[in-house]
Amino acid sequence: MKKLILVVAALTIASCQQQQKIGYVDNVKLMEEYKEKIDFDGRFKIKDAAMVKKRDSISQAYQFEAQAFQIKAQKMAQSKAQEEYNAIQQRAQQMGQLLQQEEQAMRAQGQVELDSIVSTVKREIKAYGKANGYAYILGGGEGGSVLYGEEVNDLTEEVVSILNANYGKE
Repeated sequence: MKKLILVVAALTIASCQQQQKIGYVDNVKLMEEYKEKIDFDGRFKIKDAAMVKKRDSISQAYQFEAQAFQIKAQKMAQSKAQEEYNAIQQRAQQMGQLLQQEEQAMRAQGQVELDSIVSTVKREIKAYGKANGYAYILGGGEGGSVLYGEEVNDLTEEVVSILNANYGKE
């Protein structure tokens, strides 16, 4: 019995001495300050603005064509006017589908790039944790698992600095 108590006491003391390092990273702040993510956002906004401009331009051209057709249709036979109206509508529908496909492709490519950025961040956090003896690095910020953490355990700035220093070296 005494041996059992000594073993439990020894294990308790050993576990107290082997306290594990735990840190956290504010995911939102990290992504807002990571240069690669900032560059991605800028590129994506430019592509999105170009897509909106293209869509608006095509829509405006279709509206002009429709207005011109309305004037022309007044002088046409009903069946011929309906035929041309259907052709205009079909071209507009095809153009709308083409634009939608382009937009979906752009968004899919953006998601692939974003996933790559997230993978890079995760790899860097893991490498940082291993190199600095952390047992756990938790994610904070919106949707994160850290509801409270002492600032001394906030590794966000250190990880952002490493990520930004490595960005562009690859």
